[in-house]
Amino acid sequence: MQTNFTPEQLADPQTAESETILRKCVHCGFCTATCPTYVELGNELDSPRGRIYLIKDMLEDGRSADRETVTHIDRCLSCLSCMSTCPSGVNYMHLVDHARAHIERTYRRPFFDRLIRATLARVLPYPKRFRAALRLAQFGRPLMPLFRAVPGLKPVAAMLELAPTGIPAAGQPEAGKPAGAARGRVAILAGCAQSVLDPGINAATMRLLTRLGVEVVRAEGEGCCGALVHHMGREDEALDFARRNVDAWTRAIEDGGLDAIVITASGCGTTIKDYGHMLRLDLAYAEKAARVSALAKDVTEYISSLNLPEPEILPGLAVAYHSACSMQHGQRITRQPRALLTRAGFVVREPREGHLCCGSAGTYNILQPEISRRLRDRKVTNIEATAAAVIATGNIGCITQIASGTKLPIVHTVELLDWAYGGPKPAGVPEPAPQAARQPVAAA
Repeated sequence: MQTNFTPEQLADPQTAESETILRKCVHCGFCTATCPTYVELGNELDSPRGRIYLIKDMLEDGRSADRETVTHIDRCLSCLSCMSTCPSGVNYMHLVDHARAHIERTYRRPFFDRLIRATLARVLPYPKRFRAALRLAQFGRPLMPLFRAVPGLKPVAAMLELAPTGIPAAGQPEAGKPAGAARGRVAILAGCAQSVLDPGINAATMRLLTRLGVEVVRAEGEGCCGALVHHMGREDEALDFARRNVDAWTRAIEDGGLDAIVITASGCGTTIKDYGHMLRLDLAYAEKAARVSALAKDVTEYISSLNLPEPEILPGLAVAYHSACSMQHGQRITRQPRALLTRAGFVVREPREGHLCCGSAGTYNILQPEISRRLRDRKVTNIEATAAAVIATGNIGCITQIASGTKLPIVHTVELLDWAYGGPKPAGVPEPAPQAARQPVAAA
């Protein structure tokens, strides 16, 4: 793609990077076939290629974002399916991140939109605030029809609909040591929303890793990865979260070393693996952030590197594996979760259109509820067509989103692995097949 940025514009490192990305685009349109919003809406401006043109014009003209540009950028899920498809290596992720930051600086959103986004940014990344908000949501449920009737308040109705009726007890495992000599030492990201919605995911990870001989430590001071505000264009806040986590994990690295930073929410993993890029211009953090990004591993990515024993049982259950966009497109992890589930005695089934997003995408199912619901229903239809007994995935956002549209049990992949290797059966999952027994199973 030909660009016409001025030398003065290219003096800005962010603009210079975006110009390099734009020049790689060859207008081929392969991305349109795998873009969820284009597949659903059929509008060229709701495809990666269309958004790239909008971003180019906005940045090249050096102008403030306008309503049309904001509308179509806001509809982007950041699922990154386009990056898996692109033959030219266009880094759409970094380009749309720059566009969102520019929008946040230059565009004044309608009042309710500003209010809802500010509320999400002030609540979701903070577990205590988020837990309190979920309790309050129970009192707001009767008002959902009223909120749905007001266009600017539809996101409030979406929040109330997604809020669980029961909230798990607070608490995160602090650390865990194996019974014998440790074969590794890792930190687990406690995170924000997941620690409130389903603390059992990290508990299962702790149990499984310690049984496998891995010491697990808690990096004091770490918290939200910053993805939630990062995808809303609130760049300064996102970088503050990133710096805090880099500091926390750097202290853990210097106090005994770390073999990996294990992440159980793939959306967080995609962001943390990008810390090196996000903080590349910060001389005080660039090197430390790159080291943290290099250590970041999805839990299935890390477990796959271990020499696993034979499973304790062979559950024999059919599992529909939903590969979160942040897993398959953001981190390019596709083989490991399926192989681990197969080795653990599950029968893995692949839903149709597995490359398409479920519509969760961080805060997307709140800010774009109508498109999100269409994508959820499409995903649920394909999952239920597998006739699986349970759904497995590696991201809390996908778990919450898909669970709102199906009665099938849905759990984190690591919870099924923990069960197969001696842990408790996850709540809601059917009993193992009659032939399940303590016997060896061939490696996948």
